[in-house]
Formats: sequence, C-alpha cells, structure tokens
Amino acid sequence: MRRSDATDARKKDTREKIELGGLIAKAGLRYEKRALLLGMLIDASDRLRGNEAERERLTALGAKAFGHESK
Repeated sequence: MRRSDATDARKKDTREKIELGGLIAKAGLRYEKRALLLGMLIDASDRLRGNEAERERLTALGAKAFGHESK
C-alpha cells in the first residue's frame, strides 16, 4: 500500500531537521542554548543578504569541515 503524500512530506521534513541538527553538532555547538543558536543563524542570514563574498567565505569554511575543498 502506498504511503500518503502527507506522510511522505512529514518524513522528508523530519529527515531534513535531523540533518540540520547534525550540522549544529558538527560545528561543535551541541550544548549551546537554543536562543544563542537561533541568534547566530539570524545574524548570519542578515550578513549573507547581498554579500556574495561572505557567502563564498562561509561556503569554503563549511566545505573544509566536510573534508573537501570547494570549487
């Protein structure tokens, strides 16, 4: 029997949230307060808006943490 589209969407959403949580852990921020984490993400979002150089810098930093160079 085929799962409903709503069930598929919920599973996809859950998987995405688990992956995002893994990024927090990988960054060494697992034990920080949620308010701090959200503040950091909001600040980063604001700094990225219209700033391609900052986007590229942070992308390179993340790629290095994943064990491969960007580009």
